[in-house]
Amino acid sequence: MFSALSEYLDSIRARDPAPRSRWEILLYPGVLALGLHRVAHWLFKGELFFLARFVNHLSRFLTAIDIHPGAEIGRFFFVDHGFVVIGETAVIGNNVTIYQGATLGGRNPTDGVSGKRHPTIEDDVIVSLGAAILGPLTVGKGARIGANAVVTRDVAPGSVMVGIPARPTPVDATEKQRGFVQYGTPCSQTFDPSTQKLELLQCEIRQMQERITQLIDERDEARQAARTAPSAPDRDSGTAA
Repeated sequence: MFSALSEYLDSIRARDPAPRSRWEILLYPGVLALGLHRVAHWLFKGELFFLARFVNHLSRFLTAIDIHPGAEIGRFFFVDHGFVVIGETAVIGNNVTIYQGATLGGRNPTDGVSGKRHPTIEDDVIVSLGAAILGPLTVGKGARIGANAVVTRDVAPGSVMVGIPARPTPVDATEKQRGFVQYGTPCSQTFDPSTQKLELLQCEIRQMQERITQLIDERDEARQAARTAPSAPDRDSGTAA
């Protein structure tokens, strides 16, 4: 048990440069919230719903993190700061990081899979501050959800999503794997949360320019091929008998 706790604390230290020791990490609200959720989830599975809710409310009061007792959470889950909401049917994989203000929210089950209202977050995903992931969708392994993004559709593995509604950027998250990524977004290198919309538009303009260049090349090639192709015989050149 102590070994598992040490591994968990070390996994947080690898993602957060602030703590000086494991003892300091034990004071993190996200660590307390996860510990209390394990208790609440155990009670929920045992159909002790009132007690599970009581532990949930106690956790929310102490940490400002609201994790429904029914949510399924894997290993090495880390909530950095508070004010995070995770719904009942959410499923979270291993080594997932969620920053403050994020929401894993639900939609009407008639809009998706019956009984499944909240998202599934696969392994190694980072959800940045203020992001909202809504409905029974799937966020693929290793994806990054940028600050204040609103995700309403499935996210491909390794994607970096920004904007409202969230759209994939030309940045591949698999090329940005590091121990510490600022708020889930490679801000200092490519995408700064304060200028995401402008940078996304600039990327779209570059993509359009590349597409226009490609179309011009295809047109020139077609014209060159038409010039070099043998001309068809003139049917009207023959003399009538």
